[in-house]
Amino acid sequence: MDPLRISLRPFKLSDVDDFLKWASDDRVTRYLRWNTITSREEALTYLEKVAIPHPWRRSICLDNRSIGYISIRPGSGDDRCRARVGYAVSSEYWGQGIVTAALKMAVSKVFDEIPELVRLEAMVELENKASQRVLEKVGFLKEGLLRKYGYCKGEIRDMFVYGFISTDEISSN
Repeated sequence: MDPLRISLRPFKLSDVDDFLKWASDDRVTRYLRWNTITSREEALTYLEKVAIPHPWRRSICLDNRSIGYISIRPGSGDDRCRARVGYAVSSEYWGQGIVTAALKMAVSKVFDEIPELVRLEAMVELENKASQRVLEKVGFLKEGLLRKYGYCKGEIRDMFVYGFISTDEISSN
């Protein structure tokens, strides 16, 4: 995949049809905290009320078409030094290095855009090997296993915690 075709940008309401294409896929939303989106109206509401006002949620674009997202949610108060990372991409683009490239772009920008930020962290379910590989390729360190930590889709699940500090190097792999 040519990395020049991949970009990050804020969501727009006009992304609704492209967004719905991947947000309606149970395979894509399996590990996400939000449920599969099933209608155009629901997709528009999500974009308007969640994605667009979010402090740092970007559409992963291929040739400027939305095929996924990266979310970086800073903490508040004393926790504003760290942020949670989340992402997903359309199943038709799995295994092509797109999320890895997009996450490298996000990490290279976000510490400048949010000056008080020192740490990024990602919580990944034990079974989600693909997401673990993405984080490791970017340069995140697996810091530990949190047993029965994350609630997702009706279950409390074991999660790996990954961290990336502002002084860490983005991997060139």
